[in-house]
Amino acid sequence: MRKLQFLFTILGFFATPSVSILSAQTPNPDADWVDILTVAPDVVLDIRYATTNNFMYEKVYDCGECYLRKEVADAISRVHKRLKAQGYGGLKMFDCYRPHSAQWKLWKKVPNPQYVADPRKGSMHNRGSAVDLTVLDKNGKELDMGTGFDVFDKKAYIDYTGHPANINNNRKALQEAMIAEGFRTTRTEWWHFSYTKKSYPISNYQWKCK
Repeated sequence: MRKLQFLFTILGFFATPSVSILSAQTPNPDADWVDILTVAPDVVLDIRYATTNNFMYEKVYDCGECYLRKEVADAISRVHKRLKAQGYGGLKMFDCYRPHSAQWKLWKKVPNPQYVADPRKGSMHNRGSAVDLTVLDKNGKELDMGTGFDVFDKKAYIDYTGHPANINNNRKALQEAMIAEGFRTTRTEWWHFSYTKKSYPISNYQWKCK
């Protein structure tokens, strides 16, 4: 009996934490989800995990949508307007809210907390308060940030000093606009920002494909 109890304890330790999945038709009890395009219609979406153009080379989402908590979506809208007022083309979104079940898929591919949040703790993306994004120029072209999105390399670190001045200036423009609206940076990813003015629970809400 003790051996069986020990075995069940070990299996329970490695099991995926249970998270209730909420369908798009089910009211979500812990969130006020907002489609970013309802508050910033001209933000560009390039949701990479809805395509094979990502570090996993496979689709993680059925379709590419950008949902965030209301306060976060409003802050992103202000960042977008701020950058456009400075002469840029605005924001392009690579990832927004990420269901908790999707976090496990990423973790199984790259189980390194330096690059992918451990799903046992959850990511800020799973809370709807983190975004991966970049800035467009006035012609709709991505600014040169030194690396692409989801590049696991020191050149993607925000404190990397080997980039030329134009790349440093591009990153600075993005960072200053985001920080001004309540976001913080992540050292290893120039594209990743987390909202700091409010905390939210982990969710596995599933959006409906349009």
